[in-house]
Amino acid sequence: MKVADLLVRCLEAEGVEYVFGLPGEEILEILHSLSHSKRIKFITTRHEQSAAFMADVYGRLTGRPGVCLATLGPGATNLLTGIADAYLDRAPLVAITGQAGLDRVHKESHQYIDVLGMFQPVVKWNARLEHPLTVTEVVRKAFKVAQTEKPGPTHIEVPEDVAKMEIEGEPLPPQPIHYPGPNEESIQRAATVLQEALSPLILVGNGVIRGNASQELTALAEALHVPVAHTFMAKGCIDYQNHLSFMTVGLQSQDWVMAGLAKADVVVAAGYDMVEYAPSKWNSEGKKRIIHIDTMPAEVDAHYQPEVEIVGDIGEALAALRHSCKVRRPMEGHVALRETILSELSLFAQDTTLPMKPQKVLADLRRALRPQDIVVSDVGAHKLWVARMFPAHQPNTVIISNGFASMGIGLPGAIAAKLVYPERRVVVVVGDGGFLMNCQEMETARRLGVPLVVVVWVDGAYGVVEWNQKRHYGETFGVSFSNPDFVRLAQAFDFEAYKPQTATDFLPLLQHCLESQGPCLIEVPIDYGQNQWLTERLGSIIQPL
Repeated sequence: MKVADLLVRCLEAEGVEYVFGLPGEEILEILHSLSHSKRIKFITTRHEQSAAFMADVYGRLTGRPGVCLATLGPGATNLLTGIADAYLDRAPLVAITGQAGLDRVHKESHQYIDVLGMFQPVVKWNARLEHPLTVTEVVRKAFKVAQTEKPGPTHIEVPEDVAKMEIEGEPLPPQPIHYPGPNEESIQRAATVLQEALSPLILVGNGVIRGNASQELTALAEALHVPVAHTFMAKGCIDYQNHLSFMTVGLQSQDWVMAGLAKADVVVAAGYDMVEYAPSKWNSEGKKRIIHIDTMPAEVDAHYQPEVEIVGDIGEALAALRHSCKVRRPMEGHVALRETILSELSLFAQDTTLPMKPQKVLADLRRALRPQDIVVSDVGAHKLWVARMFPAHQPNTVIISNGFASMGIGLPGAIAAKLVYPERRVVVVVGDGGFLMNCQEMETARRLGVPLVVVVWVDGAYGVVEWNQKRHYGETFGVSFSNPDFVRLAQAFDFEAYKPQTATDFLPLLQHCLESQGPCLIEVPIDYGQNQWLTERLGSIIQPL
């Protein structure tokens, strides 16, 4: 068999279900081998960036590396943004790119660039297949490294002449990754610190979601009566209806949950990743006692100096800490803060004005969706509203890019989410700016027959930049643009498409689309004047508490 055949057999052995990508001349052998696979489905996308985003979200939802494939040169460069997103969002991903033959990689050559060197800053590991005998080891290592904490992308480059070479061999069998249990001495030291705390708080990051440790987290919080705040990417780690949930932190330095963090003398940082929310925002004086619980030792940061580090399996560590601590009495004050937060969630839920208030759109969205359904947020001003206002019941039901925070991930990510969970309803919330970056994937959604709902928030501007320009300078520059008729655009891709005429139209339209057998789009004129309102409200929320 050829190297390309063995490569595909290795992917099958790794349990790969989908390869997302675009065809190209230098990957013809790989595509031919994929065409004969009975286990792997090749998902042809309309842009390589979308292929990488799909692999990214697949990896986040499954914990297994998503795979994307592109040819050399522009095919590889188009993957780069999605790969970088997976790198900072800690999503396991394996990228495969074609390359010119070994006979011309040493000189100037058509479409040849140093892809290995270009990818190195945003992958955990990469290698070129230069000899047929290395195929099985390279593929196995790519998947192992991608999946090992902290997970992220790896990259394999396959020169076109190597892909055609003859080889005999068998894939190396995947081995499960196990993390050590927590050190008993560290658990006891952490228990002592918690017992001494007057106002502890648990700060949860995406590591708890990746580690499937939400049950252990909730059990610890409830046993010790300690409130929980979480980052954008950890939404759903504890049900927002739990009386100990302080919702999302990380919008800005003076956040809702900042009140809880400001009062906290001990912070249990579980699976916390500072790429989402810098410690300087919540520990500016560096005086808080920190208990670090993660699969990796703490990053060095002047504002994050843990008194205790528990390194190992996060779920086991949380469970061990719960069993080692004495039951604490419920704290005073956190109930008032939680009630304030919940009142903000319901504000404008009955508003009837058009353009619609962000709060109204998200309240209707929560009302229409089941706890297990999935919302994928693109990046823009709407992302801040989703993070702040949209409550989650379960882990991995709100997918937000917040490490790299790349616009354009929404629609491709929603397609991947629907492939992973065909039984769940999937809604993508996207701004008009981000939507037009990868709107061509409407054709992919229609071709695959995936029934998802795209909700486009329309304001004719790059909202976050506009918001910050107004805050800093009192004026805007370079942020406005015109839009197509999104309803007609979606209909051209054979989507059902609607635009509410009043705010009260939105919920029934959304419910109709969620029951549809095909993809749908709803164009929503949005009132981003509420952005300034949100900023002004922060002070009045925090001051009395």
